[in-house]
Amino acid sequence: MGNLQFCRKVVLIGAASLLVARAGAQVHVIELVADSDSRYKVAGQHHPEITVKAGEPLVLRVTARRGKSWNRDGSIHGFTLLRAKDRSKVEGWSLLFKPGTQEFQLTAPAEPGDYEVVCTVICSEDHEGMHMKFTVLP
Repeated sequence: MGNLQFCRKVVLIGAASLLVARAGAQVHVIELVADSDSRYKVAGQHHPEITVKAGEPLVLRVTARRGKSWNRDGSIHGFTLLRAKDRSKVEGWSLLFKPGTQEFQLTAPAEPGDYEVVCTVICSEDHEGMHMKFTVLP
């Protein structure tokens, strides 16, 4: 890891810590890679999955690596949360990723259940395989 990348991570971790201190509540930080092979990846997981508690504050820290194509606005991957039961979109959970690392402050859905994350940017010919399970616990 280069010095610039290390410094960015330290700044991002410090900012997340400050957010926790100010809010007085624990913030669940989720580290995710939207990778160049058109797959979402979570460290230590062969089949990536995110599990959260209903209504909890979250920081989604994403490192996006360019696939073979990107949107006109420079986005290289997307992240939209769908309800598994009817595939309807969850409001506030349609994100676009630019190259590099970025953070999104979100709140977990209030309704417990199964959800699916899908990529909304055609990032390569393997784009259709870019999805993962997202579970909200009570």
